[in-house]
Amino acid sequence: MKSSAMAMLAAAVLTVAPASAEKFDLSTVTCKKFFEYDKDNLALLLVWLEGYYADQDADPVIDFDEMATKSKKLAEFCVKNPTIGVITAAEKIYGQ
Repeated sequence: MKSSAMAMLAAAVLTVAPASAEKFDLSTVTCKKFFEYDKDNLALLLVWLEGYYADQDADPVIDFDEMATKSKKLAEFCVKNPTIGVITAAEKIYGQ
């Protein structure tokens, strides 16, 4: 069961990965630019932010409702503050 879930996750990541190697330095990306990324990359970046700000000792549980709520809060904050760095904005939302 666990190995089939990992295989499905790997397949999903590989299908949405950009065709060319692309790097994102989120420390230099503004809120405006962050939300201009294509939908697939944006979804991956939002999941990455969730993991980046997760407590190291947190249980390995994914709460999709909480992720959606945080993503929405980040988007709302970024609409009001488009020139702020996305990491600065994420710190306010995910770092709470």
